Amino acid sequence: MIRIADIRDWRTHDVVDAGGTKIGTLEAVSVDTSTDEPAMATVLVGLPTPRHLVFVPLNGAIVGPGYVKVDYDRSLVKKCPAIGTDDVLPTEDEAAVFAHYGLPYQPGAKGERQLARR
Repeated sequence: MIRIADIRDWRTHDVVDAGGTKIGTLEAVSVDTSTDEPAMATVLVGLPTPRHLVFVPLNGAIVGPGYVKVDYDRSLVKKCPAIGTDDVLPTEDEAAVFAHYGLPYQPGAKGERQLARR
């Protein structure tokens, strides 16, 4: 398991897929609001423009020297619903990110978000 205190140290490092292909640069980490454990990373992609942020789950991620390796293929990650570099994922779009990866989405009992940026 990756602890939130550790993953913050890797901000701006490469995010690579299981095969070692670079996806982009780690921008931020979102935690699951029910457990406060790291759940998704936002990855800066798009060179040179337009640059945007995509989400990738951190389950099964491995941290190495200068990179974070995720269990998802680069092509799948790049097709994930994206936001602008200064935007926030709208609450109503959060479920689509989970669905993209075939993951269950479970908002709080009162409709609270499942993800919170840390």
